Amino acid sequence: MGIREYARNSKAFQRLLHHYNNREEAARLFRQKGGKVVGQLGADVPDELIMAAGMFPVRVYADRDSKLTEADKYLEFSFDPVIRAQFEKIVDGTYSDIVDYLAISNSTDVIIRTYLYLKEIRRQEPEKPVPPLTFIDWLFTRRMLYQVRNEFTIDLFRQTLEEWSGRKISDSDIEAAAKICNEDRTALREISELRKARKPRISGSEALVIIGSSMFMDKAEHAELTRQVAREAKDWPEIDAKRIFLTGSAQEYTDLYEMIEKYGAVVVGEDHDWGDRYYERDYNTSYSPIRAIVDRYMLRSFSSKKAFVSQRVQALDEAVNASKADAVVFYVNMYEESASWDYPSQKKSLENRGIATKAFVKMAYPITRNEWLEDNLKKFIDSLKE
Repeated sequence: MGIREYARNSKAFQRLLHHYNNREEAARLFRQKGGKVVGQLGADVPDELIMAAGMFPVRVYADRDSKLTEADKYLEFSFDPVIRAQFEKIVDGTYSDIVDYLAISNSTDVIIRTYLYLKEIRRQEPEKPVPPLTFIDWLFTRRMLYQVRNEFTIDLFRQTLEEWSGRKISDSDIEAAAKICNEDRTALREISELRKARKPRISGSEALVIIGSSMFMDKAEHAELTRQVAREAKDWPEIDAKRIFLTGSAQEYTDLYEMIEKYGAVVVGEDHDWGDRYYERDYNTSYSPIRAIVDRYMLRSFSSKKAFVSQRVQALDEAVNASKADAVVFYVNMYEESASWDYPSQKKSLENRGIATKAFVKMAYPITRNEWLEDNLKKFIDSLKE
C-alpha cells in the first residue's frame, strides 16, 4: 500500500511530497530572498514565535546515509543514532547555507547534552560551522508555578529572536502567526479524521508525508494544500486492512510505515513528534500570547521522554482508542531506552483490553540495517489476519 496512485495523482499531494523529499528547498529560497532561517532541534521550539519574528522555522532531521565523522569525534556511541546523525549535519557544515541560527529545546535528555556539546564547540572551536544557538529550558511539570517559570523562559526566547531578526515582536505579530499555525493544525486534523475513519481513506505513509512536509515549508501554503488533499481524499478508495498504532521512536521517513502497509495493514495513528503529536493542541487565542505559547507546547500529550510511566500508559490507551487500532507496534531505536521503560505496563494495559502488541527494541539505524525486521512484521500482521 504505502503511498498509493490516488495520492500521487493529486497535484496538492505531489507538492507536499516534493517538500517532504526536498526538505531544504523552501528554507534556501527564503534565505536567498534576504530572510533569516531558524533551525529547530527538538520538538518543542515554538513555530509561532519564529514566524512572528519574520523568520522561517525548519526542523533539523537526520540524514540516513551520511558518514558520522564529526559525531564519532565528539559524541559517545551511547547517544541515540538519530541524534548523532542530526549532530553530524550541524557540525559538518551541511546547514551552513540553510540556517542562520539554531534553537534547541530540551525535549529529551540527550538533546540537552547535545546542546552542551554544541555550545562548547562554538566556544573552543569557533572555526567550526556551528550556527549561533539558543536553548529553551522548558519545565515539564504541569503545575501552575512551573508554567509561570515557562512563561519567563519563552519571553527570553522572544527577546533572543528579536536580537536575531533585528525587530521587535509585538503581541499582534504572535497572534497573526498563531492564526496561521492553528489553521494548519486544523487542516491536519481533517486528514486525521479520514485516516482514523472506520474505513480509512488515507494511509499512514500518506499521512506522514502530509504532516512532515509542514516542518519544511510555508505554513499558510501547507494548510491550503492539506485542505485540498482532504477534500480530494474523501473520494479515494477505502482501505480495508488491519489497523496498526505505532509508538516508540520518532519516524522521520516513511520506510517503517511502508513496510507495515506492504503486508496488508495500515498505520492509523502514532504518538511520536513527526506524526499525530505534531498538530495536537492549538494556540488558545483567549490567553495572552506568551501564556498561549506555553499552554500549546507544554500541555500536549505526554512524550515518553518527559513523563511518568502511569501517564504514558494512560496517554497511549487514549490514543489507541481514538484510532480504533487492532494492534500496537512498539519500535524503539538502539540507545533510546526511555521509550522502552513504559513498555511492560503499556503492553499489559493494552492486552488486557484485547489489543495485540509487538515490540521491536534496540533497533539499528537506519531501518534497512535490520534485515530480519520485514519478515517479523509480516508474521505479526499475518497473525492478526488469522
